[in-house]
Amino acid sequence: MPERMRILSGIRPTGRFHLGNYLGAARNWVTLQDDYDCYYFIADYHALTTEPDGHKVEDKVFDVTSDLLAVGIDPSRSVLYQQSKVPEVAELSLLLSMVTPLSWVMRTPAFKEKAKLHPDNVNVGLLSYPILQGADIVIVKGEGVPVGKDQLAHLELIREVARKFNRTYAPVFPEPRALMTETALIKGTDGKKRMSKTVGNIIGVTDEPDVIRKQVLSMVTDVKRPKRTDPGHPRSCNVCAYFKLFFDDWEHYWELCRKAQIGCYDKKKLLAERLIEDFRPFREARAELSPEMVSAILDKGSERAQDVARQTLRETRSAVGLPAYLDR
Repeated sequence: MPERMRILSGIRPTGRFHLGNYLGAARNWVTLQDDYDCYYFIADYHALTTEPDGHKVEDKVFDVTSDLLAVGIDPSRSVLYQQSKVPEVAELSLLLSMVTPLSWVMRTPAFKEKAKLHPDNVNVGLLSYPILQGADIVIVKGEGVPVGKDQLAHLELIREVARKFNRTYAPVFPEPRALMTETALIKGTDGKKRMSKTVGNIIGVTDEPDVIRKQVLSMVTDVKRPKRTDPGHPRSCNVCAYFKLFFDDWEHYWELCRKAQIGCYDKKKLLAERLIEDFRPFREARAELSPEMVSAILDKGSERAQDVARQTLRETRSAVGLPAYLDR
């Protein structure tokens, strides 16, 4: 039986899941477990580029790991680990940076975006972020990376770096390829931007029902419909866009909206209750997790990931011509 393709993906510890995290990544990760050898990690090294105090992300590591487990990431089928508990990735990032031209990393869209968001902390780690991303992937010999279209430029850079390393030294790394994920682009509660904790326009996934209700009821709806008796415009209404994702009979509600037979507030109430019910199993699963359980799962997964990382680093150091890797 042929070996399954190994894939790698990670998530920054920004706290509990919001709907964008779930629809854009985690739901797909759960499905991929059926067909791939999956490595998923909590990117706490990456978090330091914008939050230099690691103590401030400890609780967030627990939150995001708990949510991954609650929505269906199975540590018996996937390797779920914490990035900083595999410190070999930092050394590999250094070695990859030696063959990466500065111009390659300066052209990446994420650096420019992050520099604008954090103008007082444009650090070298932020600039070399894509190199660390590449090290994350190739240190476990990842062959596939689930990405959306907005991440293709980063992945192509990583492919170029792996290719150059292999040409310069020896063919150590596979060139990871994109596993395109088709996800609906949903806007946050403001109806303008992508869902983001920084913007404050999120809807939770494992939050308590009252929190979800408050978030949904704050949503901006059809700005072209000032009165309840005015016909609605579901194609341009953010709430109606959510109905398309969570209601099998969304066309019925869209028609009611067009005929002014349902108001925006009523639609938001219906949406809130649907989300609360759909996510109830996640909340219940999360409630069963303790910090000790989550920590043990991350420790075990990190040990598995580190075993693979150490072997890769042995091969890398040998290819470069450095002394043999010593297990610490």
